[in-house]
Amino acid sequence: MDILAKLPNPVSSELRFPFLDLQAEYATMKTDIWSAVDQVLDSQRFIMGPQVSQLETEISALVGCKFAVACASGSDALLLSLMALEIGDGDEVITTPFTFVATAGSISRLKARPVFVDIDPATYNLNAKQLESAITNRTKAIIPVHLFGLPAAMEPISQIAHVHGIPIIEDAAQSIGARYSDSQGQTRSVGNIGDFGCFSFFPSKNLGGSGDGGLITTNNPAYAERLAVLRDHGSRKKYEYDLLGMNSRLDSLQAAILLVKLKHLNTFTKARQRNAERYRKLFAQADLNRWVGLPHVPTGAEHVYNQYVIRAEERDQLRNHLRASGIPAEIYYPFPLHLQPAFEYLNHRAGAFPQAEVACRHVLALPIFPCMTEEQQKMVAVTDFFQQKG
Repeated sequence: MDILAKLPNPVSSELRFPFLDLQAEYATMKTDIWSAVDQVLDSQRFIMGPQVSQLETEISALVGCKFAVACASGSDALLLSLMALEIGDGDEVITTPFTFVATAGSISRLKARPVFVDIDPATYNLNAKQLESAITNRTKAIIPVHLFGLPAAMEPISQIAHVHGIPIIEDAAQSIGARYSDSQGQTRSVGNIGDFGCFSFFPSKNLGGSGDGGLITTNNPAYAERLAVLRDHGSRKKYEYDLLGMNSRLDSLQAAILLVKLKHLNTFTKARQRNAERYRKLFAQADLNRWVGLPHVPTGAEHVYNQYVIRAEERDQLRNHLRASGIPAEIYYPFPLHLQPAFEYLNHRAGAFPQAEVACRHVLALPIFPCMTEEQQKMVAVTDFFQQKG
């Protein structure tokens, strides 16, 4: 769901440029952001101000959903969606072991059991072919993750879920703006395919705020109403509490900043996609494709490249070589969730989900921020690391 570390470190004397240049993005909209912030400060309406409802309206229109409910983080978006389904002790929720901890962590926090399904090695997303065998009479939800900005195989996942009457919570934290076309030619945005769509506005996301923030989309009015109550301490009326909720309201300041950045989202998405295509050409020109696996985008999927993740058997050596050359590169993710100490109680062992484990050893994310220049990309793609192999 999110990057392993917090925000990448600012560019140092050792790196030629940062992994993610948020300062360059900010410079393109600085005046508008400060104007929006000033309006909130002048109003002194910091909690659930008009900017929050406006953001909900604009995101629901972008995604194509009837309802959007803003909250304090992408992690809370997952948690609130599970709470809206009244998932709890003894229930099972199916998801992937190759994702950020919040995906499975939200399940465990409600005392439900995360049930992992291995990934498709080509896409890194949940392998739909293995989904049905993981379903039991305790399965209460499925959480596919649209990892790195690439939609999961939502048509087969949705078909299986429908047969069993199981709701789908889309973890779309890394994929706002991505779209998926099914075999009938119907195209929908991620977050508008399952019963819930969960988005994160963490600063490193394609639509990132100046702190934490999240949002849930749905087409179900009962779910939308329940989510709105749950995020506000379970209250429909002041000092009256119908549900056991939580404090997960999006600040008006964050909403105001996100409304400004939302106007740039399409432009920045196209820039990420342009950079991805440029990487493909540069790697091909350098004859590196035989050593490096580039992102695979299945027919019908639109990738928005929150991360540009390559695959190399000598990943660690390659990363060290790049960094020694002043080139930033990150690992998403170095360990699968089923082998993390926090999930030791699930009693999984190495080899339980082999594709996820192999991916953790081989994946490497290259910088792909929207303001990245062609010269910077050439520094990344044209490397002599593989030259010695002949």
